[in-house]
Amino acid sequence: MITSFEEIYAKVASLPKKRLIAAWAVDDHTIGAANESVTQGLVDATLVGDRTLIEKVCNEHQIDISLFRVVHISDEAQAVGISIELIHAGEGDMLMKGLCSTDKYMRGILNKEKGLLPPKAVLSHVSIIAHPGYHKLLLVSDIAVIPAPDLTQKIAIAGYLTSVGRKLGIEKPKIAVLAGTEQMLPAMQACVDGAILSKMADRSQIKNCILDGPMSLDTAISKESAAIKKLKSEVAGDADCLLFPNIEAGNVFYKTIGQFSPNARIAAVVAGAKVPCVLSSRSDSTDTKLNSIIFAALMAER
Repeated sequence: MITSFEEIYAKVASLPKKRLIAAWAVDDHTIGAANESVTQGLVDATLVGDRTLIEKVCNEHQIDISLFRVVHISDEAQAVGISIELIHAGEGDMLMKGLCSTDKYMRGILNKEKGLLPPKAVLSHVSIIAHPGYHKLLLVSDIAVIPAPDLTQKIAIAGYLTSVGRKLGIEKPKIAVLAGTEQMLPAMQACVDGAILSKMADRSQIKNCILDGPMSLDTAISKESAAIKKLKSEVAGDADCLLFPNIEAGNVFYKTIGQFSPNARIAAVVAGAKVPCVLSSRSDSTDTKLNSIIFAALMAER
């Protein structure tokens, strides 16, 4: 089982090299992350964006622009579209958001005629977090794509969390379906969804994972909290995955970790598209963007 980002990097290094297409890659964090991934021999990278801006960043940070293929596009939205066309043309194995807005990036992916959304697919955002206060890698979803997932979407999210967990060598990932409480309160929809999902997992309608809910955040990740509340569960205090009830809860959790835990490491990818799509915040660090590239490379391996 993979237990650190260092082990993820080692795993990707042992696999055939993947090809990254970075959309509107005109900022220092995106180009810096692409540079690190290329110089470490982990991926090949194409930067799509205004060449003048790309050259300026490379000159300022002593980055060799010849390490990349550069596709000059001076418009942000067009850069997203061209990047997706390159994926369709078989010239890339994964997509990355540069300095473009999440709205433009996702609009390109979701475009019914030219995007990367398979028929009837559900897209979801999955993050890997390595936090010094937790005893293993933690997978979380959804913090950036689905505002208020319904039961069907939560089933899809559980499937993506399971798939990522298995890529990390976890045979049956432990998924906590989060709510405001671990008690079954019929008036709280997150509790109702958690209970239904838990029973579905018990009856093998959701496979290859151990899923429990509803569960509060503290009981999901703290054995002491679970013991105090007398909660008996295979997941309690040892969750591999957190399935959030809505985007506000997940996004605040993600950004709180990023802003208040300088020793934490994070990676983020959109799952469910034709290829893995790196989706980190424009304000995320170079390290987070690099981790996300490596995460996408791992998920691109079939």
